[in-house]
Amino acid sequence: MANDQNIKNYPKPMSFPAMVFWTGLFGGVFWGVIGYVAYFFNFTEISPQVIIEPWTLGEWKNGWLGKVISIFIIGAISVGAAFVYYLTLRKLKGMWFGLGYGIALFLVVFLILNPIFPGIKPFFELSRDTIITSICLYMLYGIFIGYSINYEFELNKVQVKEASS
Repeated sequence: MANDQNIKNYPKPMSFPAMVFWTGLFGGVFWGVIGYVAYFFNFTEISPQVIIEPWTLGEWKNGWLGKVISIFIIGAISVGAAFVYYLTLRKLKGMWFGLGYGIALFLVVFLILNPIFPGIKPFFELSRDTIITSICLYMLYGIFIGYSINYEFELNKVQVKEASS
């Protein structure tokens, strides 16, 4: 009886979709900030603000408010990317799938979506430093999202298996 009472006092774990949401949001904001730091130190010529350039007017987008809003928009878009990973790759084990996912996102943004963003030069006109820094950031982001979702998926499978036995 005492064990049942102790079990009831533990908080319920977060649902899997909620965990994917928070992982995506945190990953987007965190790696958006790291991307801004890379831009600030001239490792890349692409600022996070390129995300809002096509849709906003005024000089405010080049100030601190534009930076903050851009990073949170990247976080919101990242939630969608995390759910895409969850729906397609969550069952695949290992960090290599997350790394590949990051490379795929890099290629989508820099080769397919590039014309949407006037602040990003065409791919073959970008500096080598920008390309290397950007692909590394995307790979690290992909590993973060992929490993986090895969770890929780595997942990959830173990917990369901233990609960049913």
